[in-house]
Formats: sequence, structure tokens, C-alpha cells
Amino acid sequence: MSLALLRTTYNVAGVQVRGMATLKDIETRLKSVKNIKKITSSMKMVSAAKFTRSEKALKPARVYGNGATTLYDKNELPAGSDKIYVAISSDRGLCGGIHSGLGRTLKNIHSDTPVKKSIMVGDKVKAILMKTMGDTYVASFSNVGKKQASFTDALNIAEEVLTHEFESADIVYNRFVNVVSYTATTRPLPSHNTLESSETVYTYDEVDSEVLRCYNEFTLANVLHHALKEQEASEQSARMNAMENATRNAGEMIDKLTLQYNRTRQAVITRELIEIISGANALE
Repeated sequence: MSLALLRTTYNVAGVQVRGMATLKDIETRLKSVKNIKKITSSMKMVSAAKFTRSEKALKPARVYGNGATTLYDKNELPAGSDKIYVAISSDRGLCGGIHSGLGRTLKNIHSDTPVKKSIMVGDKVKAILMKTMGDTYVASFSNVGKKQASFTDALNIAEEVLTHEFESADIVYNRFVNVVSYTATTRPLPSHNTLESSETVYTYDEVDSEVLRCYNEFTLANVLHHALKEQEASEQSARMNAMENATRNAGEMIDKLTLQYNRTRQAVITRELIEIISGANALE
């Protein structure tokens, strides 16, 4: 049985002869690449329009998001060990390595300090981390990225976060830097109990517990809305760049295939002329 298997493999390998593509093959492939270039070019223009809207919506969201955490930043609150991670991505692809970069950041966090609880926003990061962190999922959100994120979306995520016990909620998202750059960022937010037990909060004035609770919940929703907007702008810019690169690569392939097609066509014409001349000479 082993000899037969070896002989079959040898025979199969022996007949793998590399041949020249026919004109029909090249023409079919050329047409396919041209269609792909049209699609990627259209997607680039759509992404550019969506990116303009996302960047415009990001500016006020960034002001509110950064302003909401001023109290936390100025007062050194203890970082709790019981953390819940909220990963912000989307359901859509064709945007380079933006989702895999976010997944890599969470994998590094998980390898340093094992994550016990996590909430996945978007199917992409959920699928990427399913193998390594699937047992830590406590909730997930889908249909993310099809429309612009709203404050209602942030409230829904915040409500889910607040149903779980934690000392710190760490929000992981891609922060928009410029059109060609973004960076994975982690923003920790203390829980109501952590905030209430901190003495530095009462430095300014006596604050009622209910006031602190409302402030903490509103801040969580504000920061989540900011993270959604940052992720949205980063994703649209990444998709725009990915489609631009794909369009450029398709153009280069079209040039090479056109050259190959012309050379092959010239070779076919030359061969036919030689056959005609040879046949005429043979008749003489």
C-alpha cells in the first residue's frame, strides 16, 4: 500500500507542467480585476464620505468624554483588582488590521493578568478573542457599525456593565489620531463603591451617595459614547486607506495583465503567420 501511494504521488507530481495562459484566461482575469477595481474605488469614496461625518461627530464627543473623567484624573483613585473589560469594535471588515490590533491588545492584557469578565461590542473582536477569552464573555453586542453610534447605544452598553460587580471598568478601543494613524487605548473607570470609598472625592465638599452614583453612571455612558465615536472614526479612516491601497494594487495588476495579454496575442499572431507561410512554402 505504501508503494502504491508513493507511486501515485510521483505520477501526480510528474504531470504538473507549467503552461502558458491562453488569451481567454487572461481576458477573463483582466475583466475580473477591472470589476474589483470599480468596487474598491466606490467603497473608498463611500468610506471617505462616512469618515468626514464620523470625524465631525467625534469632536464634541471627545470634549464630553475627556471632560467627564476630569474628576477621576485629578484624584488618584485606587485601581481595583476586580476588573471588567469592555472591548469596542464593530461587525464590519475590509478595514485593514484595526480589529486584529485591538484583539492583540486584549490578548496581551489577558496574558499579563488573566481577565475574568469581559463584554464584547461588535462581532469582529468577539470572533478574534473567542478561542483565548471566550470563557470570560458575560455579554456581547452585535449590529455595531452599520449606522453611526448614538448616545442610546452607549446607554445600553452602560446598563449592561452596571449589572455586574466590579471595582474598575476598563474600556478598550482604538483612539483616532489622524487619517492614517490610530492607537489601541485602555481607559479605566472606577465603580460607584470605589468612588464612594475614596477620601479624595470629599475634599471639595460633602457629596451625597446618590449624587455620586448618578455622576458615575453618567460618566460611564459618556466615556462609552466617546469610545464608540473614536472607534468609528478610526475604522472609517482605516477602511478608506485599505480601499485606496486595494484600488492601487488592482491598477498595477491591470497594467501587468494588459501587457501579458498583448504579448500573448502578438505571439499567437506570429505563430499563425509562421504556420501560413510554412504551409504555403510546403505547397510550392
